Amino acid sequence: MDVEPQLDLDNRSYRYYRNAVERHWDPYGIDIKEDRQNLLEADLEEEVFDGMRRGIARFGAGEEAVTEDLAPFTVVLEDIEDQMYVTTQIYEEAKHTELFDRYWRNVINPVEEDMGLKKSSPLEERWFNDAYDELFERNERATHRLLEEDTPENRARAFSHYHLTIEGIAAQTGYYGMGRAYSEDEFPELPHLPGLVEGLNHTRADEGRHVGFGMSKLKELIQDEGVDPAVIDETVAELVPLVQEVVNDEEYDEDRGVPSEELQMYAAEKHTERMEQVKDAARELPNVEELVALDD
Repeated sequence: MDVEPQLDLDNRSYRYYRNAVERHWDPYGIDIKEDRQNLLEADLEEEVFDGMRRGIARFGAGEEAVTEDLAPFTVVLEDIEDQMYVTTQIYEEAKHTELFDRYWRNVINPVEEDMGLKKSSPLEERWFNDAYDELFERNERATHRLLEEDTPENRARAFSHYHLTIEGIAAQTGYYGMGRAYSEDEFPELPHLPGLVEGLNHTRADEGRHVGFGMSKLKELIQDEGVDPAVIDETVAELVPLVQEVVNDEEYDEDRGVPSEELQMYAAEKHTERMEQVKDAARELPNVEELVALDD
């Protein structure tokens, strides 16, 4: 006699859950001592140091915001495999928040003191622009609306805000740009920050899995719930200009990191790629190992 198992081990959400468990990492396991020394030896102009601080502050604030905004999904998603997966994402977003908080406390603040600068907070308004604030405010509204009106269309809008745009386009573009800027040798005028780059790589890999989950849910909403793909198109189209404003907020020279034009192109490519993967019924989503691999 066949016995029905508790979990569907072939379920995509369950596979994402298992991948998260197997790829565990600890923000406090990353060695950041060399970062502080390299920053001091680089003797950065304050304007360049500001750009770095702005990027880290935005990552930290963004991770904190999306940690809070995941809660509605834990309420409305019914399947145990989805619930198990979302617990890992909440944990990972919290871990990302901790990563950037630790880096600010133990690298940014000490370097500021050594440079004779006033000790700063990553929460200061000067690190953020209106487009950044608006992007995350819209995400909060979209996800929390599920608690009041949980419809397939509203789920599609929430996944489009959170997983497709903020994580799939904005965050992936930011991690790509900063990870390259402070990697070894590519931009010799910038310091090599191995601890920061390691943390960004771990975070990017996690976000790839998060994006995959959101895309799979959007694909299900189109195929199984009859959601019009135009809902996704319209939602993302309204948000992409905000992403471009965030990306274009910082000015780069060729020797100070990835130029903003290249980052905008990267964001546009991610937008096109995500939309094609979600809306094309015949197109398979990338498997989990592809999603967590870091592209060049």
